[in-house]
Amino acid sequence: NGWELPFSDVIQWNQAVIEGDERLLLQRTQMLWEAYFSSVDKIVLTTLEIIKDRVFSHVSRNKYMWNSLPGGLLVLPEYSTHLAHFPFYFLRVSPGQEFTAVIQAVSPLIIILWNSEKAPPPRSKWPPMPVPLTVTDGRRKTTSRFLPNVAIETEAVLSLDEDTVNFAFLVWRNFPDRIVGYPPRSHFWDPLKKGWSYTSKWTNEFSIVLTGAAFYHRYYHYLFSHYLAPSLRALVDRTSNCEDILMNFLVSAVTHLPPIKVAQRKQHKELPVPQSTSGGLWVNPEHFNQRQECINAFASWFGYMPLVHSQFRLDPVLFKDQVSVLRKKYKDLERA
Repeated sequence: NGWELPFSDVIQWNQAVIEGDERLLLQRTQMLWEAYFSSVDKIVLTTLEIIKDRVFSHVSRNKYMWNSLPGGLLVLPEYSTHLAHFPFYFLRVSPGQEFTAVIQAVSPLIIILWNSEKAPPPRSKWPPMPVPLTVTDGRRKTTSRFLPNVAIETEAVLSLDEDTVNFAFLVWRNFPDRIVGYPPRSHFWDPLKKGWSYTSKWTNEFSIVLTGAAFYHRYYHYLFSHYLAPSLRALVDRTSNCEDILMNFLVSAVTHLPPIKVAQRKQHKELPVPQSTSGGLWVNPEHFNQRQECINAFASWFGYMPLVHSQFRLDPVLFKDQVSVLRKKYKDLERA
């Protein structure tokens, strides 16, 4: 770019040469290299997937999928062949305005206060759970959530409100290809151990957002189950650990981008502590050590470190404060 060809004041070079933007050329070649040619495995997989597309043409990937990020190998046609069903093509379509909550619980009881205009689905539609599940009608009163319930036998009650996650959901709708959530973590290279390490120190930089409180596209469930090696999932199942780290590896490998952190009121620090301390997995030093090992096992399978560091954070500044809306209308009042 920017080169002046000789005698260009008299020679019409556009009739003799092909001109192109070198920045676009480099981006395209890098994308093709990383997607299909960067390893023998990818070359073989690309060949097999092209053959499969020819044989099963009714569920084949189109040329746009093959020639756009993240590439054809990460677009599994068994899931769908429609662009709108994938998180990578959000520039063409907008995500829906609803979300599904998947809650992993080890509590003795779960009570859902159904406050939708639609009737709750029949019990046969609810997934089987290892703990009792109670669904009550909360459409009558705003205070329904605080009415006594005979099903509650524990002293402590955890109350979750859908509004607490609305801001994170709004952010995700603008970045549906990434993980958007609250608790951040990070990784770093340890020159003494000559390996990758995992940290939960409170810094401005992060590369992981824990899926314990996060939004992500449902397609990553399919990739997690059908793209990743069974050995990785077996490691997670064997240790009952690291599934959130593995999901971050997968999403960053697909997007080449970091997750997005939204602000949280109180940070949780995940550090190894003495064995005598009472508590669950978070206070088990073995739990933290396993996560250190997982980082290196995952990086070895991917062949590189896909996690990307970031300092980008979105805060819901006066997100639900109606006074802020009035202030925007009358900005001069701020000077009074």
